[in-house]
Amino acid sequence: METVQKYLVELGNTLTVLPIQSINEVVEVLHEARLEKRHIFVMGNGGSASTASHMACDLAKNTRMDGIPHVRISEITDNSAIMSAYANDEGYENVFVNHLANFVEPNDVVIGISTSGKSPNVLRAIEYSNKVNAITIGLTGFDGGQLQSLVSMNIHVPSDCIEQVEDIHLVLGHIFCTKMRVLATNYLKKGD
Repeated sequence: METVQKYLVELGNTLTVLPIQSINEVVEVLHEARLEKRHIFVMGNGGSASTASHMACDLAKNTRMDGIPHVRISEITDNSAIMSAYANDEGYENVFVNHLANFVEPNDVVIGISTSGKSPNVLRAIEYSNKVNAITIGLTGFDGGQLQSLVSMNIHVPSDCIEQVEDIHLVLGHIFCTKMRVLATNYLKKGD
């Protein structure tokens, strides 16, 4: 099979086995956080940092509606000054936890994106978030790594192809956004 066709077939096959119930449960948690004006934090490294940034942008902007709180979301990997300061002075494994410690509160939501599930800086931030009773969510691939067992909720992409795992993590962000608009519309129709 030709490379492009093989990639698309594999990607399509992986999409069909995603854990839909877990995806719906994560969206419900994000929706509740929105209604209660709790903060959502999202982080990742490399391509996952880009996905985190994209997700934060979409959830902040594309879910806004009059009559319902806006999504309070921060992506904690875009500030190169603070990232490099923490990395230089306290080690790269601490860049997320030290930044997050300034802001996260109990019942906030912290999303860690890691294709391998083994990124030390994501793991440390999730461990800290668990200690302060935040709700932790992982987006993983490969075998899920340590991240899948550390988080309250995990959406695992069953693939060993890093590009396809990253593709699907981006798709998940778009699903979150789309479903949150539906939940917001339903909420407004009920008049709660």
